[in-house]
Amino acid sequence: MNFQNTREFAQSLDAQDQLKKYQSEFEFPKVNGKKTIYFTGNSLGLMPKRAKKYVEDVMNDWANMAVEGHFYAEKPWWDYHERFSNPLSKIVGAKPSEVSVMNTLTVNLHMMMVSFYNPTSTRFKIICEEKAFPSDQYMFQTQVKFHGLDPKDVIVEVKRREGEHNLRNEDIIAKINQVGDQLALVLIGGINYYTGQVLDMENITKAGHVVGAKVGWDLAHAAGNIELKLHDWQVDFACWCSYKYMNAGPGSVSGYFVHEKHHTNKNLNRFGGWYGHNKERRFLMEPEYTPNEGALGWQSSCTGVLAMAPYLASVEMFDEIGMEALVEKRNLITAYLEFIVEETAKETRTNLEIITPKNQAERGSQLSVILHGEGKELFHYLMKQGVVTDWREPAVIRLAPVPLYTTFEEMYDFGQILKTGIQTT
Repeated sequence: MNFQNTREFAQSLDAQDQLKKYQSEFEFPKVNGKKTIYFTGNSLGLMPKRAKKYVEDVMNDWANMAVEGHFYAEKPWWDYHERFSNPLSKIVGAKPSEVSVMNTLTVNLHMMMVSFYNPTSTRFKIICEEKAFPSDQYMFQTQVKFHGLDPKDVIVEVKRREGEHNLRNEDIIAKINQVGDQLALVLIGGINYYTGQVLDMENITKAGHVVGAKVGWDLAHAAGNIELKLHDWQVDFACWCSYKYMNAGPGSVSGYFVHEKHHTNKNLNRFGGWYGHNKERRFLMEPEYTPNEGALGWQSSCTGVLAMAPYLASVEMFDEIGMEALVEKRNLITAYLEFIVEETAKETRTNLEIITPKNQAERGSQLSVILHGEGKELFHYLMKQGVVTDWREPAVIRLAPVPLYTTFEEMYDFGQILKTGIQTT
């Protein structure tokens, strides 16, 4: 498509947008009394208006039924989490029996490592990416120490080549082959939080399995953003948060995937608990732990219904739309934003370097832009003008045009605000 940097052109794209009605489904923060241009859905998604009703439903049931709400609420609390299996399976490319929700992201990654990281004297190493999200790094370090090992001997980071911003998939696969028989686990972020790069999860997973390792993925920035096929790719496990592209609210409950090939493996370690025990026998108070079938067998504590309610509102919206339609708009609006940034750079003779890959298959709803020659003052200017974006040291802003609630005209407006900011700060 031949893009144009005009309001009329942006409005024409909005007129053709099949998802435009969903913008009215969200609450937007305001700056100076005006709705913001919200670019931080990759950090915290906006609140779906229907989420408030879902929370209020739980509160009303609590008020009116108290303990009886576990069984007699419109959506009974004791199996509330089971309502996620069908919609989440479509979002991440899984079977309904392979997915559920519980805890939060890093807790779930720890829980999965109990099952899938069992080091031996000969097979004990973990491959991750250089500068993984800090929470993942801390998880690796503490898990390794729990097993009595030294992180320096265990954790192998795949590094970017000198002068390059993004990892090369072939370098990850080469590192997997190099570590070989010593490799116990590959656990990487499916999308790099800093650059927005999407990795080749299918072939990296294959490479890990060839050398005998387990392969898991942190999908914090991927779930609800890109097309995933976790079952077909034979991924062993994956976890994701729900508060970024999934719009479930701050710190909301996390989703997780366990491939069905592991469901009947009684030799896998797992940290059991009340909600992981056989649902049909849960109230018999039996002393012996017998896990539920499927991913539900990895549950532990009672799941927070109030935390799940906004997430359920969101996944039902995803189910209405489908990932295919979301990806189609995502590709178009991200490409249009890329065009706007490049045009603004030309008009202002400024070096605005987009470090996110240009190939649509290697990116989602994010462009990371280095503001060469521009200080943090430009970021502050954008924020004061109602452009809610994200700053990462030393000079990167992350822009995430979320297809559910971002318009093409907002991309045009952002370009005009960015142009003025460059010229005046």
